[in-house]
Amino acid sequence: MDHPLSALLAGPLVGLLLVLFLPASLSRLVATVVAAAELALSLSLLPSFDPARGFQWVEQAPWIPSLGAQYLIGVDGISFAFVLLTTSISFLTLLLPNKDKAFYAWFLLLEAALLGTFVSLDLFLFFLCFEVVLIPMYFLIAGYGGERAPQAAMKFFVYTVLGSVFLLIGIVALHHQHFLLTQQRTFALPALLATPLPLEAQRWLFWLFLVGFAVKIPMFPFHTWLPDAHTEAPTAGSVMLAALLLKLGTYGLLRFSLPLFPLAARESADFLAAVSVVAILYGALVCLMQTDWKRLIAYSSISHMGFCTLGIFSFTPNGLAGSLFQQVNHGIASALLFLLVGAAYDRHGSRAIAAYTGLGKSMPIFAAVFLVAILSSMGMPPLNGFVGEVVLIQGVYGVSPLWAASAILGILLGAAYVLWLYQRTMLGETKPTGLADLSLREIVMMTPFVISIVWLGLQPALLLHWFTQPVNTILRSR
Repeated sequence: MDHPLSALLAGPLVGLLLVLFLPASLSRLVATVVAAAELALSLSLLPSFDPARGFQWVEQAPWIPSLGAQYLIGVDGISFAFVLLTTSISFLTLLLPNKDKAFYAWFLLLEAALLGTFVSLDLFLFFLCFEVVLIPMYFLIAGYGGERAPQAAMKFFVYTVLGSVFLLIGIVALHHQHFLLTQQRTFALPALLATPLPLEAQRWLFWLFLVGFAVKIPMFPFHTWLPDAHTEAPTAGSVMLAALLLKLGTYGLLRFSLPLFPLAARESADFLAAVSVVAILYGALVCLMQTDWKRLIAYSSISHMGFCTLGIFSFTPNGLAGSLFQQVNHGIASALLFLLVGAAYDRHGSRAIAAYTGLGKSMPIFAAVFLVAILSSMGMPPLNGFVGEVVLIQGVYGVSPLWAASAILGILLGAAYVLWLYQRTMLGETKPTGLADLSLREIVMMTPFVISIVWLGLQPALLLHWFTQPVNTILRSR
């Protein structure tokens, strides 16, 4: 295909129209077929993808000439990894039990917006997709979540929109600064990178961008929307939120903030690394106090994303590569954990940890898959989490042994809360009794996650190689 990325973006939108105009009984079939086609298309690009070439399959066309906005898309090793993660998890999530017509319409719009965010090389287009993501996620939480879902959805929306206000101001200011320097109006990333900004302009623009991305990650102290959103969201919403939406913030830092404002980013690195350490330890400690499965996994995401931002602000090749690897790892492991919690909730109707004991006896397949997920989350060799943590900490240690020691303490706390969770829920006397083990549909849905966890742990170089060229490009920015 001459325009594979445009085809990827168009697929969910075409599916959205079909869902809207075809009978409701066909909604799930249409959405699943479209998601499967998206996954097949993204996988078909693998043989021709060369991670050493930089941006590939670049498409460019005029869009709003008066503003300098363009339809400019392309992928490198970083964005292509997230494209594959998006298409894979979107398809697998649609294997969950039936929802109504509106659910599948919102879901397809969410997939299209996520893909658009990851392939955009124009800041105007990026911001449009970055914001559109909020709309379907709001309705997925509010319309299909728990009793307090409307309040949690509104909190999610207000927090993230307020963060985006800062990002929008930063984008407009950057556009104006570039015009003053070059007399050209553009939002295109290559053109903006070609004209470095003075340090003073970088400083305040970096912080405007940072707030917008920090809320999405979420970095401490902008994290308070996340536990409520995860707890009240339906299983599909929690999976997409943890696996993909949280990565929009770290992706934005790597794609835009660090290359465009390198001097200001390095100047602020010590402070932001310290904030990341706080997030790692705070999230892990709060996990030890949780009584709700979903809230525990939600707070663990705050800790895990703290590792990712710590690697980013180490400004070392291993730190950045380890951060990216851990972002993919977290997307896989957290999605699997939320699928498992959703399966338990569907059977018993409770998220309380105390409501479950001894599931390993009555649900052995469930317990085995759950064990793989938590071992990945805690970084146990030879699974994927171990490799990511070693690479990341190696990069961080070269900058600050204290940061590395703090990260290791976070790993130990992480092992404590996941093993304690497993002990409380999988071991002991069975309660409640009579719960059915994973169905064939659930096993089919979860098997790719388990395979990915093991495969990335045994063959991490295949993915780490994708990050070498873009990471080196980021670190060369001055």
